[in-house]
Amino acid sequence: MSTESLARLASETIDHRFKGLPPDADGLTVGELTAQRRNLFTSGFATPVLALSAERLEHNLRLMETYAERHGLAFAPHGKTTMAPQLFQRQIEHGAWGITLAVPHQVRVARAFGTERVFLANELVDPAALRWIAAELAADPAFRLICYVDSVRGVRLMDAALAGAERPVDVVVELAAGEGARTGVRTEAECAEIAGAVARTGTLRLVGVAGYEGEVPGATPERVHAWLRRLVALAVDLDKAGLFSATDEIVVSAGGSAWFDAVADVFAEIPELSRPVLKLLRSGAYVSHDDGHYRKLTPFNRIPEEGALEPAFRLWAQVVSRPTAGQAFVNAGKRDAAYDLHLPFAQVVRRDGAERPAAGIEVTALSDQHAWLSTSGEADLEVGDWLGMGLSHPCTSFDKWPLIPVAEADGTVVEYIRTFF
Repeated sequence: MSTESLARLASETIDHRFKGLPPDADGLTVGELTAQRRNLFTSGFATPVLALSAERLEHNLRLMETYAERHGLAFAPHGKTTMAPQLFQRQIEHGAWGITLAVPHQVRVARAFGTERVFLANELVDPAALRWIAAELAADPAFRLICYVDSVRGVRLMDAALAGAERPVDVVVELAAGEGARTGVRTEAECAEIAGAVARTGTLRLVGVAGYEGEVPGATPERVHAWLRRLVALAVDLDKAGLFSATDEIVVSAGGSAWFDAVADVFAEIPELSRPVLKLLRSGAYVSHDDGHYRKLTPFNRIPEEGALEPAFRLWAQVVSRPTAGQAFVNAGKRDAAYDLHLPFAQVVRRDGAERPAAGIEVTALSDQHAWLSTSGEADLEVGDWLGMGLSHPCTSFDKWPLIPVAEADGTVVEYIRTFF
């Protein structure tokens, strides 16, 4: 990562583009505002405001670093979750091999901040994007990009777009997780055909196999393990056929945020191949974790002896209407909170500097700029109170906030995370 590019983020001016920040901070740079170490609750932040826990971010980063090391896995966390180069940098500092991304725009963001290793978990056939990547590879010998191929036609389109490129683009054959799953090659015979097509080009280099076990239909531990063993067997077969002769290491990659324990189990079984194997895990949601979807799905529920991730997001909103004893409204809605998987979860109420559990309060619906609350008799809630809510699905939480304060447990804001969606 480029420390110079990251440092420039501190020189960005605070203004109307960044919701939730103190209005009296307009005209300050991000670095100047950071140096003031303002308090999230008492120093002028305006609701709604999304905050990340400094302590929980660090805990999650350390936990996954330790997990990958313990299981002999390289780690390329999926950057599309956060699209935050500052967090990319921290992930790399915590041992990440590189960053996984999904589309060319995301690669451009990563490269603008000096990311040297990118795993593009998608087939890339756009000529303009391929030519840009070829230029990046030519200009920077340290830059490495690996992307999917999942069709012979895709190989041909890539080859045509990359004609004359100085360096080949590294590719892995994507094995589909099953019939009806998302992208990827459905049969091993087709995988071998595609691998052969890659070998006949001069612009692409076959370096391994990959896929996404989260798409296994009707996923159970047994089905996920079985598909991962298919992926490993595919790597073995392609290696026996001599199709990895152009590479120094063989990449075998899988691993979303729901089944990385299965990946660790099966990748531990990979036999000796003709070249060293890079066992590449790609889980991304762990950085912030969440209070809904991933809280239920995290493999640490199955392996508690290995630790536990902690939800780092909290969305703060203010009660702006209390029309009846059974109803209230806060000033955060669909524009502020993820709602594609679950509604936000009412967690704590703040009044006059004191914080208490949000007993008897439930978020029942979202409008564009309001959350609808159902309140029972035990709910102690008044207009002006701050309500802290947990969120579900980090990928649709980060993308609503271009500048996110990171607060310590006492509310002191120690950093601002810039996102680029």
